[in-house]
Amino acid sequence: MNELQFPIGKYKSIKNPKAEKVQLWKDTIAIFPIELKKTVNNLSNQELTKTYREGAWTIKQLVHHVADSHINAFMRFKLALTEDKPIIKPYFEAKWANLSDYKGDITFSLKIIEGIHARWVELLKGMSKDDFLKRYIHPEYNNEYDLTEALCQYDWHCRHHLAHIELAKKQ
Repeated sequence: MNELQFPIGKYKSIKNPKAEKVQLWKDTIAIFPIELKKTVNNLSNQELTKTYREGAWTIKQLVHHVADSHINAFMRFKLALTEDKPIIKPYFEAKWANLSDYKGDITFSLKIIEGIHARWVELLKGMSKDDFLKRYIHPEYNNEYDLTEALCQYDWHCRHHLAHIELAKKQ
C-alpha cells in the first residue's frame, strides 16, 4: 500500500540545501505543467476515472487537486513575501475533491496550473536568498515553514502526483 500511496517515497524535508538542489526544485516548478499535460494528454473520459489504488482519487481528481493546491502554494509564497510570518488558511483537500467542479473537464485545471506555474516561476526568479528564509505559519500543523522548505514540499508534490497518474494509467 505505501508504494502505491507514496510511489516516490514520503516527503522528507531537506535542511540547508545547496543552491543546486534549490535550482532543481525551481526547475520542477517550471516544467511540471508540461510534464502533467504530456501525462494526461489524449486520455479518454473513462481513463480519467482510473485510480492508482483502491479508494484513491481518480486521475481527474488529481489534476483538479493539483490546480487547487498550487493556487494555495503560490498564495502562501506571496503572503510570506509581503507579511511577517502570516498564518495561512488550510483547506479540506478531501472535501474539495468531492465537489462538483472535480467532475468537470480537466482542461480548465491544466490552464490554471500552466498560468500559476508561469507566475510562480517569475516570482521565484525574483527572490533573493533572504526571501527564501521568509516564513509562514501553518495552523493545522502548528509549524512555521520557510519558503525554501515550501519549495521543497511542492517539488515533491509535483513529482508525487505525476507518479500517481502514471500508476493509474497502468491500472
